Amino acid sequence: MSPAASVLLPVFDAAATLDLCLRSIARQRQRDFECVIADDGSRDDSLAIARRWADRDRRFVVLALPHRGLVATLNEGAAACRGEVIVRMDADDVMHRDRLAAQLAAFEEGVDAVGCHPRLFPRRALSDGLRRYERWLWSIRDAAAIRREIFVECPIAHPCLAVRRRTLLALGYRERGFPEDWDLVLRLVRGGHGLSMVPRRLLGWRDGPSRLSRNHPMYALQAFVDCRAHHLAAGPLEGHDGYLLWGFGDTGKALKRALLALGKRPLAIVELHPGRIGQTIDGAEVVAPEAVPNLPPLPMLVSVAGAEARGEIRGFLDGIGRRETIDYHCCA
Repeated sequence: MSPAASVLLPVFDAAATLDLCLRSIARQRQRDFECVIADDGSRDDSLAIARRWADRDRRFVVLALPHRGLVATLNEGAAACRGEVIVRMDADDVMHRDRLAAQLAAFEEGVDAVGCHPRLFPRRALSDGLRRYERWLWSIRDAAAIRREIFVECPIAHPCLAVRRRTLLALGYRERGFPEDWDLVLRLVRGGHGLSMVPRRLLGWRDGPSRLSRNHPMYALQAFVDCRAHHLAAGPLEGHDGYLLWGFGDTGKALKRALLALGKRPLAIVELHPGRIGQTIDGAEVVAPEAVPNLPPLPMLVSVAGAEARGEIRGFLDGIGRRETIDYHCCA
């Protein structure tokens, strides 16, 4: 019989952390699972460690693959999974023992994907920026919050994601020069798939210099901007050549450039900076927030850094009857 869940674990040169990771999976309260360890041509002892686990626990399955990178490894590993739900995991992280049970229970609501909250470690080395990012992830507690925050950054940390097997196989992971995890979650939202969140810290998410997000071009700042712009152009801005842009700091400028390459141009820019109001930037008039009710009924992109600033703008727009995710979308 097929297991209730398949843990999809891509591995590349993770011998230093793999055993602890696998122990955290083995001790799950939810006993009905398999763990598909997809080794991406590791050069260290990762494959040997994985095989020792498979020899003593039949729930662990090893795929020894040639080195082709994360996306190819994820797709091959997903194809080998037999469970109705595929649960992502990374080889340097650890699971809370309730994780599988809690996320599987959330699928009873009929959703297609479920997240949970991570807790970054080791705590002593965390920067202030990472602590703010962690608090932002913790603030996302339900499906509505996922949809509100989807264009800010990926609202579900990838190793916290669980997806129905049929849905994941239909969408697949893509090599587009984007972060593969955010691209997947954006396509889940755009495709109308139901998402949910278990608002518990069920994953220990390791931070360190070897983390892929620190050293792979797919996770460079410009890749995030390009991913955001691509999905905005194909989603809220589809059918519109023009849009309204709130914010023209570094964040807003970067988004404007990326959208311009996709044929999308701001027709007006909303700014607080008194020196900019009244100017025209590349054909777009710069106006104060008080002018927003008189602007054309186009999608508005709120492109400002910082949750506090976004919260103030949300309050203003909600107060004049603008609906988030319909009339306006917050971006970072």
